[in-house]
Amino acid sequence: MRTTQRAFTPRRYLMCPPVHFRVTYSINPWMDPGKPVDLPLALAQWEELRDRYRALGHTVEELDPRPGLPDMVYAANGATVVDGRVLGARFAHPERWAEAEVHLEWFRTHGYTEVHEPAHINEGEGDFAVTASWLLAGRGFRSSPLSHAEAQEFFGRPVIGLDLVDPRYYHLDTALCVLDEAGDEVMYYPGAFSAGSRAVLRRLFPDALIATEEDAAALGLNAVSDGRHVLLPQAAVGLFGPLRERGYEPLGMDLGELLKGGGSVKCCTQELRQAPSSPAAGGQLSPQSVSRASL
Repeated sequence: MRTTQRAFTPRRYLMCPPVHFRVTYSINPWMDPGKPVDLPLALAQWEELRDRYRALGHTVEELDPRPGLPDMVYAANGATVVDGRVLGARFAHPERWAEAEVHLEWFRTHGYTEVHEPAHINEGEGDFAVTASWLLAGRGFRSSPLSHAEAQEFFGRPVIGLDLVDPRYYHLDTALCVLDEAGDEVMYYPGAFSAGSRAVLRRLFPDALIATEEDAAALGLNAVSDGRHVLLPQAAVGLFGPLRERGYEPLGMDLGELLKGGGSVKCCTQELRQAPSSPAAGGQLSPQSVSRASL
């Protein structure tokens, strides 16, 4: 186990301010329309996260929020970007269907030339997590198992399917966090996974940081790491010491209002891996440059 301080890698993220955020329906166990949202506080908490990324040396792009799409603040769900290639999302619930096209439109007008509109249900980085060796893929509540083969074919990376069995952890990013992408290091909560998936995780990541039920229930694994700094919910206090022991610098964030919709740090943060070298100046890409699913 490493105890020396780690180096971070500057990242580029896509986020969407919670201008229209509210909880008027329930599509996961965290959502209760009977609990009002303090919108100014939600916006202030989101801005603190965005500003912390920038203070750490990362780039944050902003996606314009749309009226009637309250969950757009959870930008991680809108796509998965690997090696500059964009796999769009196809949402499971009709309340979020329109978000998928908004994300695709953003990529098409910002210089991404390989944009794939999926045939099968996946909710972006909610259920896809990238390491150097694999693309980890959650299934069981939102994403279709058929999306795993689609992602493998598009990205040309081996996909490892993992079964989620606890509805509180309805997306992979609520139960597992990649700490060091290059080093294939993760932290996860075993209770969120089936017995077979737990065995797979033990085999792939024998030195993983194992979260307690208490820290997982605080959505402590819905975190973002740049290889050194780990931004995570401040209530997941049991993770801070183990992270420091491994050379990471945990940074607690208060996103309590956004937790009412079932998301925290990672849900609000989509990583743009290898941004285009020449971003489009708002121009639409030609249809020939956009791939569509044929699986």
